[in-house]
Formats: sequence, structure tokens, C-alpha cells
Amino acid sequence: MLYHFKIHKEAGRFWAECLELPGCFTQADTLNDLRKNMQEALNLYIQEPIDSSDLAVLPDSSIKKSKNIEEVPVDPTIAFSFLMKYFRIKHGYTQREAAQKMGFDTLYSYQRLESTKCNPSLKLIAKIKQIYPEFSIDQALPQSIAKR
Repeated sequence: MLYHFKIHKEAGRFWAECLELPGCFTQADTLNDLRKNMQEALNLYIQEPIDSSDLAVLPDSSIKKSKNIEEVPVDPTIAFSFLMKYFRIKHGYTQREAAQKMGFDTLYSYQRLESTKCNPSLKLIAKIKQIYPEFSIDQALPQSIAKR
């Protein structure tokens, strides 16, 4: 997942705002530090508490990288958990309903999918695809890996 940050320079310092996510911005003294801060701000913004009903938007693929716009990847574990929550909410399921549809014995087993503590197996990804056909593991990976 790649989001887009517009970089600004004012009074010798840098700041950046995510074009897709209102309120997601950061600042730094150097461009290198700004790039690190953009990734951290993005990951924190995307990683909502598990009981939150807020849902960030998916990246806008029509925005293109340019001189002042940089693509910033979401950490893959955060992207995966975000996508699980995103598709569950888009399908109108509660966590309990999603857990039942996937055949989990406990709600906690499903909740791990929406946390960064998940390391899904291929069997589990197949179950995810059954209830969320539009889910793609490529969405959770940085584009450089997904295109290989």
C-alpha cells in the first residue's frame, strides 16, 4: 500500500501532508528525517485501535509521484491488519460474524487478523479470499515487492 505525501519547505525546514488522509502530516529538519517521519506518521494513522469504527481510505492510485509528491509504503503487517478491518466493515460484518464465516472457534482468533500480531498462513489467506473475494495480498505489500 502506497500513500502519497506532498512535501513542503519553509524557513529551511520540511513538512509533509498525506494527500489521501486528512490530518496525517509530519515535519523534520532534513529530507531523510522527513521520509522516516512520513512512514511513522502513516503507520500510526492507519493503525486504528481494534475497537474503532473509523476507517481510513485506501490509497488513491490516480495520484502520481512527482518532484514534490512522494509515495510512502505502509508497513506490511499494519497494511494487512488494516485491510482485514477495511473489508470486514465494507461487507457490513461484525468481528464475530467474520470469525464465524471463517470457521474460527473463538472471536480472539479473528481479532488477531485485525492486529499486527498476525502471521497468516496460505490456508488462512484462502479463507480470507472466500469471504472477501476482492482481498489481494499484493495490497498489503510494498509495490516494489508486489511487482516482482
